[in-house]
Amino acid sequence: MADQSFLNWPFFEPRHAALTRDLDNWACEALPVVDHSDTDEACRRLVELLGDAGWLDHSAASDGETLDVRSLCLIRETLARYDGLADFAFAMQGLGTGAISLFGTKAQKSEWLPLTREGKAISAFALTEPGSGSDVANNTMTATRDGEHYVLNGEKTWISNGGIADFYTVFARTEDVLGAKGMSAFIVPVGLPGFDVVERLQTIAPHPLARLRFTDCRVPVSALLGAPGQGFKIAMSVLDVFRSTVAAAALGFARRALDEALARVSSRSVQGAPLIDLQMVQGHIADMALDVDASALLTYRAAWAKDRGASRVTREAAMAKLFSTEAAQKVIDSAVQLFGGDGVRSGQTVERLYREVRALRIYEGASDVQRVVIARQTQANMGGC
Repeated sequence: MADQSFLNWPFFEPRHAALTRDLDNWACEALPVVDHSDTDEACRRLVELLGDAGWLDHSAASDGETLDVRSLCLIRETLARYDGLADFAFAMQGLGTGAISLFGTKAQKSEWLPLTREGKAISAFALTEPGSGSDVANNTMTATRDGEHYVLNGEKTWISNGGIADFYTVFARTEDVLGAKGMSAFIVPVGLPGFDVVERLQTIAPHPLARLRFTDCRVPVSALLGAPGQGFKIAMSVLDVFRSTVAAAALGFARRALDEALARVSSRSVQGAPLIDLQMVQGHIADMALDVDASALLTYRAAWAKDRGASRVTREAAMAKLFSTEAAQKVIDSAVQLFGGDGVRSGQTVERLYREVRALRIYEGASDVQRVVIARQTQANMGGC
């Protein structure tokens, strides 16, 4: 079990510490036995396990309640320390249903959320398009009203859970208006005519990812989330909640890398003394520990602020994601260096972490986009004399 002294920080309540310790004990026993040789099947199995154990209850809000972002972050951090794919499976259940939790009707919530909480349905969040990654407002996929249906046309790409999801939250343009105002959101189940998975995407750390194509795909008006034209607001509200959890996942990767490095330098010797006795090695460990704690402070500040009722935590979440993902990359790189040749050997934990962490600096807002967000928010917050 990793150091959990941070749970005594004032960001947390006793229930958060209990949640983390229970999950840690469960993950230690349940996750190592999952076969990862088939990524799709591993994700399905992980969703099933997480649902059976009740952890997916935290991924969607119950009636009259809100998502507890601190719990989401603690779960992602803990799962990431053990298994990046388990973190992915949990996170995508939350992200895929986030729009339903926040904006869904009672009927939409009752239809889908019990299934995702129990691990009986897999969800996905289909926002990114081939021609617009972080520039969501320039999405071009269309949804044209035709009586009691909308007709979807266009493509989505880099969609997590693409190819294995049972339904997708899809964003498309319903109004002939440039920018953010014309977008709407829809719940689209698999199996509809005109909805195809046209490409499975392979990455350095295997995850279910796909490119989707919609060709005159008809969905009922009841599939609309919120009101027409609210799609951009819905997408940003969901990301405002879940962006902090990306920072938490990076933090989990970094904590595991620090633990692995500490074990390595404490057990390996050079010239008759443990590596940890070398001042240069101590310097690496100190820098790694500093990055881990700074990441935790920024991550849980953002989560705490959201849970305290802040309508938006755009600046706080952007800072948390930017710093934590960049810091995790450095921490893991240092761990690989301290392992020497073994650090790049396939199958080593630090080698796996090295591959897994890289995508976190890109998805849900790349690092440079977060810098733009932070700069604009900082400028907006400037006061007078």
